Amino acid sequence: MVSSDQRRRQLAREKFERQQQRREEGRRKTRRLTVIIASSVAVVAVIGAGAYVSLDGDDAKKKDSADAAASPSASPSASESAAPEPAMKIDKEAKYSMSMKTSQGDIGIVMDAAKTPHTTNSFKALADKGYFDGTKCHRLTTDGIFVLQCGDPKGDGTGGPGYTIPDENLTALGKAGDDGSVTYPAGTVAMANTGQPGTGGSQFFLVYKDTKLPPSYTPFGTMDDAGLKAVKKIAAAGVTGGAADGAPKKAVTVEKAAVDKA
Repeated sequence: MVSSDQRRRQLAREKFERQQQRREEGRRKTRRLTVIIASSVAVVAVIGAGAYVSLDGDDAKKKDSADAAASPSASPSASESAAPEPAMKIDKEAKYSMSMKTSQGDIGIVMDAAKTPHTTNSFKALADKGYFDGTKCHRLTTDGIFVLQCGDPKGDGTGGPGYTIPDENLTALGKAGDDGSVTYPAGTVAMANTGQPGTGGSQFFLVYKDTKLPPSYTPFGTMDDAGLKAVKKIAAAGVTGGAADGAPKKAVTVEKAAVDKA
């Protein structure tokens, strides 16, 4: 018989997955709208061909920028599909760490570059250009699953770097149980995604208490003791408005993030 505590965790996981799916549906609608707009622009361009030269040069670049800006997706839209992930520059044999100076304390993360080279390489490329600096950790969950989610430049769960990276290291936490989940231990750092394979971007979550989730979120690092303590304090303050899932009451801003060889 399923206990009330197990049922509560199951409902929390299902809610988490539904939210991911709703975000993906919203992104798909935006992508469809972008395609419709692009098609309309193409028709207008054909009609006006006698009066205007073909779109190229700076005008083409402006159009591409407008199309890209129309999509809030953390995954590339159809017009952005040519955007590749950063070229592989890390040493896969070396150890890397990410240090985050936040408004609620410093968080150090040891990254498993050998098992998650694409994730580690992407985070280094983003951190090197200051991508995470000034961003907020926009989501805290305190019931059923226990995570603080960060890495979104928009701060609403829809932002990303304009490219996606492959899932990695998904078997690291063992085989899923009868409920389809594995335990992400406290201290784990893993990639957020849309609920679909290969949709990781820049958003990640920090696990501050053992949490059961499907083994579909790339675990790529582990927080140091000071970082885990800082996240636990943030969680203890709760969610804005007293809810169990939403913006943390203690606002968390990543002031500076850096990825270096350990």
